[in-house]
Amino acid sequence: MRLRRLVDGPATALATATVLVYLLVVVGATASLADAAASCSGWPFCTGSLTEPAVAIAFTHHLLAAVTGIVLLTAVVLTLRADTPRRVRATALLALVVYPAQIAVGAVLAGSGGSPPVPGLHLGIGLGLFGTLVLSLAWQLEHETGGPDDPLTTEEVDPVEPDAPDEPVTPLADRPLGARLRARAGAYFRLMKPRLMWLLCLVAAAAMALAAGTSLGVETVLFTLGGGVLAIGASGTFNHVLEWEKDKKMSRTNDRPLATHQIPKRNATIFGLALSALSILAFLQLNPLTAVLGLTAILFYSVVYTLILKPNTVQNTVIGGAAGSLPALIGWAAVTGRIGVAGVLLAGVIFVWTPAHFYNLALAYKEDYARGGFPMMPVVRGETTTRKHILLWVGMTLATTALLIWVTQLSWLAAVTTVAVGAVFIWATVRLHREQTEQAAFRAFHSSNAYLGLLLIAIVIDTLAL
Repeated sequence: MRLRRLVDGPATALATATVLVYLLVVVGATASLADAAASCSGWPFCTGSLTEPAVAIAFTHHLLAAVTGIVLLTAVVLTLRADTPRRVRATALLALVVYPAQIAVGAVLAGSGGSPPVPGLHLGIGLGLFGTLVLSLAWQLEHETGGPDDPLTTEEVDPVEPDAPDEPVTPLADRPLGARLRARAGAYFRLMKPRLMWLLCLVAAAAMALAAGTSLGVETVLFTLGGGVLAIGASGTFNHVLEWEKDKKMSRTNDRPLATHQIPKRNATIFGLALSALSILAFLQLNPLTAVLGLTAILFYSVVYTLILKPNTVQNTVIGGAAGSLPALIGWAAVTGRIGVAGVLLAGVIFVWTPAHFYNLALAYKEDYARGGFPMMPVVRGETTTRKHILLWVGMTLATTALLIWVTQLSWLAAVTTVAVGAVFIWATVRLHREQTEQAAFRAFHSSNAYLGLLLIAIVIDTLAL
């Protein structure tokens, strides 16, 4: 009975309606639908042959809107019939009321031949409808799966005991020269947090592609990505230097180079300063604005996030998302020498994606963060609140992406990617609510990585190759 209630209940229906509405919103945001609307002279049926691609796109969109309406009506009926909180019923009903207005605006758009009287109105109502459904789903899942949210204190978790090695470890000084050099180089490489590099470089690459439009100069790419790698390495190194004592208390970080005294703190600081200088030098080969943004990224992550936000406020992840969004502005500035609207929107996608991404890791390592004394969301506000916030931030991520697609006039590849992988992202988050396990948290964490990585690749291909 419990399984059937979870599968057939209002949360599942709301999640399905949410994904379908998002599909409609994204398709409506693409340039291809605007072209199709101009070819569709009738509504809701299009005059002309369905063998014509534009007519087929418009007709399919109308058919999908009808199916979505049926699913939404079903979700609202299930919500009203079930034991749901008043706010869930209110938001579900609001979505049902708004949906006909969205259809009416779509009809006007079709009648205007793809040239709406109020640009962006159709998208705005669609995003409002999508946001209302996300809110309703988040509250319903909180109602179905939530529990008491008690803060976790340092005294409630056991300290980390260092793992004993299976075999005796040969001291570094007693190893052959080649082994010593490899170990030392590996330790310095770990200081740079290389696992962060691929995704942040993709952010910069997507911004460069959007700014360039058709082609990118090799020199611009090399200096931007090279400077970005150095800036990320510098930020990571300073993070190691400033948190080495806390790292020793946490199981996921107690093997880091400074926590295990593989590298002296003084040497690591010099290494971080050298990386910073080389990064700024690389960015200066492009233009001064890129260099300023690069320096801002290093200082924000190292000082504002690591020293001020992370140990002092539960909103550290939200505000700290600005550090991850700066590569978008860097990539845009590297090509144009200024900051553009599309670059800001891409930075916005990264900013709102960060909590949806990192809160999953914070759930998986909740006790570890409590040991380190960090006021992460699960530690301070509890797991139920954190899971709800993850879903809300997922919704904001998808909505901001739809707005980016509309502004930049990206085509079908970016649209298909955000809908398909975004649906997986939502599915993983819903499962996290229901399973409430470390495995589910990591699944949602990896789905967030997959969403952003594939979206950024799609933007690069969509912009430069399609």
